[in-house]
Amino acid sequence: MAAETDHSTEIDAAQAALNRMRRIAKSRGELRIPRNRLGEKSVPKAKRKPFLDVKYGGGRDPQGLGNVVSRLVSDRGWSSPLAVGSVMAQWDTLVGPDIAAHCQPESFEATTLHVRCDSTSWATQLRLLSSSLLAKFDEDLGRGVVTKILVLGPAAPSWRKGFRNVKGRGPRDTYG
Repeated sequence: MAAETDHSTEIDAAQAALNRMRRIAKSRGELRIPRNRLGEKSVPKAKRKPFLDVKYGGGRDPQGLGNVVSRLVSDRGWSSPLAVGSVMAQWDTLVGPDIAAHCQPESFEATTLHVRCDSTSWATQLRLLSSSLLAKFDEDLGRGVVTKILVLGPAAPSWRKGFRNVKGRGPRDTYG
């Protein structure tokens, strides 16, 4: 009996705060207007959309992290940017250790992958292997993620040092 009286005297903090805000609003002259007087139709409870998405397992049970992340990726349309990131991150496993030791992906524009090689012979080799690499990318990453491989040779050394330079032939004119 004593437990029932203690329970009935407890104060609901959220309800008390709501009542206090309603009293303050009423003292300022603000009126509480029902939704139907504002021109909005009230929707019966039976026709309201459920808060939780029933399509993905009822929404009540916990789901695995993989399911949640894949749903987020598909809902937001991040499939192709994620595939691009996986090309850069998994380059060694996609092309193999021999090619990965001499050729590195540099950038990705639209569906074209730019690859920089450390020698012209490896650039030629990669150009010859590009069709088989594109087939492997289609198989592993999905069709249409990479449609073209642009192979770049080694970068030439720059003779420009510092902020100022002079127009002309540069160091070549002193060779003879």
